[in-house]
Amino acid sequence: MDKSEFYDIVGKLIVPLFTGSFLAGETESSQRDLEVALGKGNSVLLKPSKMDDYRIILKRGQAFKSFEVNLIRSIIHEISDISAMNIEDKMYLNQLQSMAIEKALVESLTENGSETVLGIINGLEKWASRTYEGSTVKLGIMVNLGVNSDSVNPVNYNEVLNSDFFALFTDGVSSFIEFDKNGNLLGYMNLKNPKSVPTISPYVFDRLARVCNDKRIGIVLTEKGDILIFFSRQLVFAKRNGDWCVYSHDEVIRLLQNNVSYTAKQIRRAIYNTALDCSFSYKGACLVYINKDKTLDALNHIDAADIISEEHFNMKKQLELAEAEKLYNIANAKKIIEKFSLSYEDFLNKNHYTKTMAIRKIVAGKKLFELDRKLIEEMTSVDGATIVDYDGTIIAVGAIIKIEAGSQGGGRLAATTTMAKYGVAIKVSQDGIMQGFSVDKQGRVKQIFNFG
Repeated sequence: MDKSEFYDIVGKLIVPLFTGSFLAGETESSQRDLEVALGKGNSVLLKPSKMDDYRIILKRGQAFKSFEVNLIRSIIHEISDISAMNIEDKMYLNQLQSMAIEKALVESLTENGSETVLGIINGLEKWASRTYEGSTVKLGIMVNLGVNSDSVNPVNYNEVLNSDFFALFTDGVSSFIEFDKNGNLLGYMNLKNPKSVPTISPYVFDRLARVCNDKRIGIVLTEKGDILIFFSRQLVFAKRNGDWCVYSHDEVIRLLQNNVSYTAKQIRRAIYNTALDCSFSYKGACLVYINKDKTLDALNHIDAADIISEEHFNMKKQLELAEAEKLYNIANAKKIIEKFSLSYEDFLNKNHYTKTMAIRKIVAGKKLFELDRKLIEEMTSVDGATIVDYDGTIIAVGAIIKIEAGSQGGGRLAATTTMAKYGVAIKVSQDGIMQGFSVDKQGRVKQIFNFG
């Protein structure tokens, strides 16, 4: 494979898989060097073969994990084999490359059961394109890598997946059929109340993530046709909208720090969990995490009627009263002063801001990371933006953002990019894609992640 082709493959097929990664040049290499190896400063060094005298530097803020290095190694091996075939048909080439990535993803988790897992994924993809009694189906399968079926007459996954009755047996949330690494049926699993352990997963699949340790792989087909893979107590891969995504959870949580030192990881993790939950509830959301020194600036874009924190209402009140004193506001000054002469409680009651009063009572002064995840997901799904201050205080829920002139895109994207100037803003679309925005050193809004 020549150098330009390798650069093209790394840029198009590998970089998009790893959130926050980028190409950072290259370094000299000898035949003694591995094709894929960890480098300095959270980097991975890549070359197509041992004979090449260079290695591309792939870098990101968070260190690459061993399974990610194995994944990159597998992808390069598979893609190199395809490159050697000199295929000219672009459509066929893209199809082969997609299959190669799928194979590499699975082999990065396990070599022993990879054939079984790949076969199950293929079977679920067939179910994703059909219905049962007029409805799409939700399915769940476990592959136990540590146990072998001792049945005299084993039942193979192919037989089960090709049978209509399978559509009624699992839901991919609490009920699953389990196979061994050879694809032979072990039995049925109902995840009523598995042992509580730390997981990184959409809330709805938390029970599944708990039981998927390093010996068990969970595979789910959602009613939207997405295929999810769970391993080591977390969501690791998902095929959504036809493309595979690697979930680099720790890297996204790090990016939410936004180059400041005071943010607590529990707050960033709660915000990421919220985005993940909204992504898999397919409802869409706009979530904003404000920098410590940007709260007042951010409040200029938020209507006082949407603020659920009395402290932040009083800050907004002072901003409005100061604005009323300016010459260009003389005509409205009396109205503004009258509106904000009330206490916070009277302001809400007199104006009948039922949504704000109800949510304020439900939240009960708790910070974001202190609330139940299901509640947070439902609140964030309310039309408008959910605004969180630097310390985890929820400023507003369902806030209609005052968009800056010249903003582009739909309403949710325009609100997200407007608020990104004051911290990190996340837009979750209804098809599950998560986009994070912040500003660079010149104050220009930039995208810091895009996946899902």
